Amino acid sequence: MELKRKPIQGVANIIRFNWHFYLMAFAVFVILFLLKNQFSQQIQTLLNVGISIAIPTLLISLLVSFYVYDLSDLYQLKWIKNVDNKKVLNANAGFDETSEIIINKFPQTDLTICDFYNPDKHTEISIKRARKAYPPYPNTISVSTDKLPFSENAFDNSFAILSAHEIRNENERVQFFKELNRITKGQIFVTEHLRDFNNFIAYTIGVFHFHSRQSWLQTFRQANLTVTQEIKTTPFITTFVLEKNGNTF
Repeated sequence: MELKRKPIQGVANIIRFNWHFYLMAFAVFVILFLLKNQFSQQIQTLLNVGISIAIPTLLISLLVSFYVYDLSDLYQLKWIKNVDNKKVLNANAGFDETSEIIINKFPQTDLTICDFYNPDKHTEISIKRARKAYPPYPNTISVSTDKLPFSENAFDNSFAILSAHEIRNENERVQFFKELNRITKGQIFVTEHLRDFNNFIAYTIGVFHFHSRQSWLQTFRQANLTVTQEIKTTPFITTFVLEKNGNTF
């Protein structure tokens, strides 16, 4: 049985965890609207054009997020085949929306959950708010990205679902994937937004919070991992399927 998400849970969480951004944008719009008559006609025209672009852009980003996180089959995790009776690792960055889904979908899975969030390294305010709103799943293990506390080939599969992009430092990210390589004997699945055209159209400057496809490929290459498949869940989400000992793309 799959876990049912609440209506608009995804987009509501985005607003909830990033409310400062939306409040700031709203305040700027209001101030510009109230003060625009203080400027010359030319500046007023520019302000009107800017506002007429900015407001739809903000609404588009929320509509895309609603589509991705609430309407699409993203959280059905269709790319996960039968992992019952297998040892699986699910790595998150302090906000875990998927472990309960995996357990409900595959109740015989031997699932280990680890949280690599480090407030000194991973400084996004949205993650801090998410952690307060959603406590860690029971028995979640707190880990460091540079040394995962598991033996070599301990897991049949490892998952990093919408989490690894929070590792902003490239060297730290490479080391994390080297560790996933070390502890995983089967496939590693990495689900992410990409810094690409589709996500730029959806999120404009917000796309720079994501890593480019080329950046991910470089990370995987340095961690001695090969991409065997790329799965698109909507035009905005990519899942990389990785295996050991590859160095070509």
